[in-house]
Amino acid sequence: MNVSYRGIQNLPAPQQAKLDARFAKLSKRVDGRGEKQAHVVVSAERHLHKAEITVRVHEHQMVGTASDTDLFSALAAALTRVEKQVLHQSEKWRATTRRSGSLKGAVAKAAALPEKAPGKAAAKASPSTPRVFQVSQPQRRKPITLDEAMLRMEDGRDYLAYRDADKESVHVLIRRRDGHFDLIES
Repeated sequence: MNVSYRGIQNLPAPQQAKLDARFAKLSKRVDGRGEKQAHVVVSAERHLHKAEITVRVHEHQMVGTASDTDLFSALAAALTRVEKQVLHQSEKWRATTRRSGSLKGAVAKAAALPEKAPGKAAAKASPSTPRVFQVSQPQRRKPITLDEAMLRMEDGRDYLAYRDADKESVHVLIRRRDGHFDLIES
């Protein structure tokens, strides 16, 4: 990471070494595609030193400002704020990137699978591979009534989708937490 200083006199060697080590740690997080630059601007008003550190990461500008009577303390506090922003931005980027990519990959794998009969290939497929089965007209189940659907729910199911015998439409019966049922008609 290239660090440019403006408005700062020479720091003592141990303090400069500590700052360089912290900038090196920050550069490990930031320098992904090319070397980044950090701009450090220091201004002094009477007894107060104001430090501002700016780093551009993933099209976002991270700015940390701090002021203190000690120059090194102001620089360290500003650098801490920039590190927190970079960490937050990288976690946010990682979470959104991984989540959307995995869903796209699963959908692409499911679309690429050939259609087979559910009874023949169900045992051969691995449990992590999503499968899509198309049910043809003769394999559809017969319509049932609401009472029959409630009887099927007694085996511990949380929901049941079925074709109603009276209305010939699809209904979903859902068990609520209080033990009662919700019926959704389409």
